[in-house]
Amino acid sequence: FKALDGQRLFLLASDLAEFQARHPAESLYWNLATLGRLEPAFAIHARYEQRVRERIQWITTRLPGEFDFAADSTYELDRRELPAPADLAAADTLWESRLKFELLQELLNKKTLVEARAKVAKRYERLLKNLGDFEADDVAEVFLTSIAGLYDPHSTYFSPDTYDDFSINMRLQLFGIGALLGLEEDLCVLKEIIPGGPADLSRVLKPNDKILAVAQEKGEFVEIVGMKLRRIVQMIRGEKGTKVRLLIQPADAADAAMRKEIVLVRDLINLDSARAHGAVFQVPDASGQIRPLGVITLPTFYGRDSRDSKDQNSATDDIATLIKRLQEQKIEGLVLDLRRNGGGLLTEAVSLTGLFIPTGPVVQVKNYAGEVKIDEDRNPDVAYDGPLVVLTSRFSASASEIVAGALQNYGRAVVIGDTSTHGKGTVQTVIEMGNVLPQLARKGETAGATKVTVQKFYLPNGASTQLKGVVPDIVIPSIEEFLPIGEQDLPHAMDWDEISSSFFDAKPIPPATLASLRALSGARIATLAEFELLKKSIARFQERQAEKTVSLNLDKRLAAKADDKTFRDESETTRKALEAADAYSFNEYFVAPPPPPRIKAEKTADDESSDDPDAEEANPDERYAKMDVYLRESLRVLHDLRGLAPAPEIAATE
Repeated sequence: FKALDGQRLFLLASDLAEFQARHPAESLYWNLATLGRLEPAFAIHARYEQRVRERIQWITTRLPGEFDFAADSTYELDRRELPAPADLAAADTLWESRLKFELLQELLNKKTLVEARAKVAKRYERLLKNLGDFEADDVAEVFLTSIAGLYDPHSTYFSPDTYDDFSINMRLQLFGIGALLGLEEDLCVLKEIIPGGPADLSRVLKPNDKILAVAQEKGEFVEIVGMKLRRIVQMIRGEKGTKVRLLIQPADAADAAMRKEIVLVRDLINLDSARAHGAVFQVPDASGQIRPLGVITLPTFYGRDSRDSKDQNSATDDIATLIKRLQEQKIEGLVLDLRRNGGGLLTEAVSLTGLFIPTGPVVQVKNYAGEVKIDEDRNPDVAYDGPLVVLTSRFSASASEIVAGALQNYGRAVVIGDTSTHGKGTVQTVIEMGNVLPQLARKGETAGATKVTVQKFYLPNGASTQLKGVVPDIVIPSIEEFLPIGEQDLPHAMDWDEISSSFFDAKPIPPATLASLRALSGARIATLAEFELLKKSIARFQERQAEKTVSLNLDKRLAAKADDKTFRDESETTRKALEAADAYSFNEYFVAPPPPPRIKAEKTADDESSDDPDAEEANPDERYAKMDVYLRESLRVLHDLRGLAPAPEIAATE
């Protein structure tokens, strides 16, 4: 129920009671595990769909009516822990407030009431269409993931489409035409073209071209107008070297009835924007002398799986390449930025750690029977042996925590970040479901896969990262401390524990060195203007977070909006002044030469660009902000570290 209606807006309390009585836990287990039946899932979804359709009909009738924006009523923003409406009358009362809230949001965005009504109406028309696009494997995915989540938060079921996406994200490669697709008024529109891909090399396709039909090789065209975007993407992807034919309506055609057939040969598309990248920052010391310090940012631990060839992208190989390029620039220290790295392949975490240590255990893995296996770096070659800082956050999870924790255990790096990393200390394996639930497979396709938690991992010293994460050596204030984004905030998370330490050779960073680094950093945090700005932003966030309800009074909301704008404008003015006065210059470095900018279409107000495009590259943000407070402080700590006493000789730790 939470997966379908997490905000408790559509389903009634009576619906929940009915299905809990009709399908108790024992019955669900019997139907699913013994009989392989998913009837309860489809019955629950059918009721949800019924309630949504009824509510949208109510909205359609109610929207043209009058709303009082002068009354002092409020709306509860987060309803996840609130009870579902008791009956239809209670639901109507709830939706009076909900509609008022949505209309107010549009009015605050300078829409007229007429425009606001139209925008809200269109939103629910889209919801209705999305509901109609739900297919059997979508229902199964929601249901089976909910069941798996009762055991731990990281076990899940992947529908065939989601499994395909998961595999792509692990490899950062796919076979397709190299285009980002979107929907506009039920038409598939080409939004962006990836340089060097088949769409780009055709020299025919352009942004805003509309794709009307798709055909495979010499097959018949299949009309895709009104089709679910995921299904269109699936039709356009395919094996390398195969042909796909597109029937398009050119964006620049003088005659709207003009059609053109395009034949493209699918090829490998590298998703390079998600690969590791680096930079050399010019950081002044106390005397004003410039010190070149390196930064490498790794968004995820991508690499090869058992089905991949040796020419697949690898995080370890990319980091090694970047280290070499940065060393050519005579860097005097290195920051490994894992702040937004949610994990990935365990094998990559082990091999990547090995770039910074000679040999030794990186992670211990314990299975359900209590058997412990040690994954070691056996390659004595070290890519980088200079001063090292690992920058983390609450978003650093799983493989990121292994790398940060192992390098901390070895005394190889100083870890900086939030009070702890995410706290995901479990290992999952992926099992294809064709032999288990073949009824989930569409014709000619797989039945998806299940990602199941099978092990827990531990650092070389035996400590688990589960729940507690990796505690940094130096803490920087952060808004993330006040967000429910850690493992301990997830339902059914496994407990923390520890096992015996493995035998490994460490160079512990002297306590006096760490104390000096903390003192120097603490002094900057207490006095620098950029940290004062950060603290004000954190305080403002906490103030807003404490507000559990929002006013539905237009005048009060306008006043609050004006107050927020004043705060933002003042903060931006301060930030720009700091940036102008004290930004570090830098040069960026990439694994491969950066491609030319992608050709993009203009974004429309009602754009529905896909989160699952033919090429799933996200729009690249500015890779290194000029006033990134956390990165700047990590560079300062790195600068301090290189000037302090070297670590002692290797000592055995057991």
